[in-house]
Amino acid sequence: MNKVLRTPAALVLMPACLLFAHTALAQESLREDKHYVGLLVTAFNHRSIGTVSKESATGTGGTLIAGSHLNDLFHAEFRAGGGYRDAEVPGSDFSLSIDYFASWYIGLHYPVTHYANVYGQAGFSFIHGTGKLGYPEEKRNAEFRELEGDFPDSSFGVGWVVGLDVEVLNDTFLVFEGGKLLKDTGTDANIFQFSTGLKYEF
Repeated sequence: MNKVLRTPAALVLMPACLLFAHTALAQESLREDKHYVGLLVTAFNHRSIGTVSKESATGTGGTLIAGSHLNDLFHAEFRAGGGYRDAEVPGSDFSLSIDYFASWYIGLHYPVTHYANVYGQAGFSFIHGTGKLGYPEEKRNAEFRELEGDFPDSSFGVGWVVGLDVEVLNDTFLVFEGGKLLKDTGTDANIFQFSTGLKYEF
C-alpha cells in the first residue's frame, strides 16, 4: 500500500521540480545579452592614513554603473562617481575627499536562487581626490602634512568588488557589495568601497 502511495506522489513532485528548475534557468538565461544601469550610495573607507598612527576614516558618495552581461556567467561594466561627504581623520584636522573616480571591471556572477545572484569582479580604477589639512602647525597634524594636496599619490590602480543582487521588481535588483577601490602605492593607504542601491536591466 505504501509503495502504491509513493509512486503517485513521486509522479506529482517530479513535474513540479522540473518546472521550478526550468523557471530558474529561464530567469537566468534572460540576463544573457542584457545591459544594465545602476545607482549606488557608497561609503569610501580610507585605511592606513598617516606615517605613524595609520588612521581610518570614512566618507560617503555616489556611484553610477553601466554594464552588459556577456553571457550567462560573465559581465563587464564601467563605473563613475564621487564623494559628497569628506572622510574626517580622527584626532586631527585632516580630511580626505574623492572628487571623482572611474572604474572598469570584468566579473563573474552566479545564481543562488532564481531571483538572487552573487558576483565578483576585478579591474582598474582612476581616482582624483584631495587631502585637506587645517592648522598644519599643530603637533597632532604633523604626520599628515605631506598628504595635503592631491590624494591618492598614485591615482591609478587595481581593485575588486564582491556582492549580492536580489530581484525586488521585474528586472530591478537591490544591490549589496563591498571591495577595494585602490591601493595608493605612494603612501600605502587603501581605499575600500561599500555600496548599496538599485540596478535595472534592459
